[in-house]
Amino acid sequence: MVAGLLIGSCARTEPEPAPVPAESPPIVVRPVEPARRDPAREPERRDSVRRDSAPAATVRAAPRFDPGPDVRIGLVTGSASITIGGGAAIRASSGPTAITIPAGTSWRAVREGGSVVLVGPGGVRPPAAAAYTLAPRMPGEFVRIGTRDYRGTVVVAPARTGLSAINEVGLEEYLQSVVGGELGRRAPDEIEAVRAQAIVSRTYALRNRGRWRAQGFDYNATVADQVYFGVNAENPLSRQAVAETRGIAVTWGGEPIDAFFYSTCGGRTEQGTEVFRGAVRPYLRSVSDAGPTGAAWCAISPRYEWRETWTGPALREALRRYLPAEAAIPASRVTRIRDVRIADRTVSRRVRTLVVSLPGGDVLVESPSIREALRPASGEILRSTAFSLRVTHAGGEVARLEVDGHGAGHGVGFCQWGAVGRARAGHRHGDIIAAYYPGTRLERLY
Repeated sequence: MVAGLLIGSCARTEPEPAPVPAESPPIVVRPVEPARRDPAREPERRDSVRRDSAPAATVRAAPRFDPGPDVRIGLVTGSASITIGGGAAIRASSGPTAITIPAGTSWRAVREGGSVVLVGPGGVRPPAAAAYTLAPRMPGEFVRIGTRDYRGTVVVAPARTGLSAINEVGLEEYLQSVVGGELGRRAPDEIEAVRAQAIVSRTYALRNRGRWRAQGFDYNATVADQVYFGVNAENPLSRQAVAETRGIAVTWGGEPIDAFFYSTCGGRTEQGTEVFRGAVRPYLRSVSDAGPTGAAWCAISPRYEWRETWTGPALREALRRYLPAEAAIPASRVTRIRDVRIADRTVSRRVRTLVVSLPGGDVLVESPSIREALRPASGEILRSTAFSLRVTHAGGEVARLEVDGHGAGHGVGFCQWGAVGRARAGHRHGDIIAAYYPGTRLERLY
């Protein structure tokens, strides 16, 4: 994203319903496999929700589930050891070697030289192999890695350092987990938001397929792409939404768009180029999230309004730890914080440039580095750059800093909590997507 905040749950605050079109134009059907994109030429996705266009008609689920094209997800990279098994029985194979890891039994995979060694209870060690492919022994069962179960197969192989575990699974099966992980468990009257997320997540996956090809997989399982927790994150609505929108993506000029998304826009989305280099896209422009009453659709989010506070010593400690990497200065410069102020803002009123006054001169922090540099006591990045400052000085330096903010995430593209608010008001998934990616359309790509 990419990358994000888990949307979680919230208290119901029902917005006033807005007029909904009586009929939506049909989805364009273009049954071709999208071309792979060169990830080096695409803007990067940061903090995708871990983190939540022409309008389109609802798509009914096909009678038989089709998993779609295979994709590869990096579950673990560079680990000294990987725990496998503990759930259903697993078949581990490498060439002529094949063993069964019994149900309920946990083994470890370790690296010895350039090979993978499996170690079972009591020190059982099958022959070392260049890689092991793990598959469930019975149809309908899963491969357990660590504490999570995964559909498809998992390949355990040497990485640049340590071991990697790469899950190969159908794209539609992957999305069942991604949508559940990104939006959490939603209520039935929020299904249109879940359908919209399914389409947006599929679009992101198609656009970024092969992004991590050098490491042997398509996507990272973290917010560097989209959160992927395997079967554990699936729920009935996530499976339903994926099935009902199978193969549908958001397109511009016949290709999947840069489908950036995040938790909460705070009332207005951000211009793409303010956050991502090269994101000069007509559909990634700043748009209002206000409903007919003037309140933002995402105002139902628990992250819509927030406040962070630092004492003088706490601010100095935070900036000494995080500012040098973001502003390319030595940590030795961060001795006294004389002032913190906002130099300018973007069109969406987010902070574009933050000025930190230190001995020896001012340091300029540009968006999106602001969220990395100005971290609260939790150590997490600042929720968004949509904020105002209140500074108290004493003895020529900052004695207290208060930040009052709105929203969570980078603010570019699809607002997850805004989508939930719109769904509660009766908006269709096509209309929701059109609101956040203006001028795009929905196409069935396979």
